[in-house]
Amino acid sequence: MTVSRAETRRRVSRFTETCRRRGLKVTHQRMEVFRELAASDEHPDAETIYERVRARLPTVSRDTVYRTLSALEAQGLVSRTDVLGGPARYDANTAPHHHFVCTACGRISDFRSEALDALPIPRSVESLGRIESAHVQVRGVCSTCAARKRRAGRRRRR
Repeated sequence: MTVSRAETRRRVSRFTETCRRRGLKVTHQRMEVFRELAASDEHPDAETIYERVRARLPTVSRDTVYRTLSALEAQGLVSRTDVLGGPARYDANTAPHHHFVCTACGRISDFRSEALDALPIPRSVESLGRIESAHVQVRGVCSTCAARKRRAGRRRRR
């Protein structure tokens, strides 16, 4: 699914402003890697980003994409989401949000929840170190996969 043009422009603008403010060069390759993430809410992995950027920029290397993602994550311009049993996925949405992960197809969807945002961090966790952020990952079967399973079940009964 694509992100609105206005939101993509906002993300790219924030990206260029943050890079300049922090002395990080806004190279064509960095811009293309970020733009790939900014225009989508799919949470792609590094290989997917590499393939998509390479289609537009054939000279980009896999190493450049991986290093760029690492640098952007370190600068807080993208976030990394680890999904059990799969490669890390990336997200240009840096606003507070949580993720629904489909256990059937692996799709990751953003959602917001004031109730989850307001959950207090237990003191036992606070004693482990300084907490910088909290993120909830909800797992289940997405509506698309559930509908597919229902249709397949109906066909088998016929």
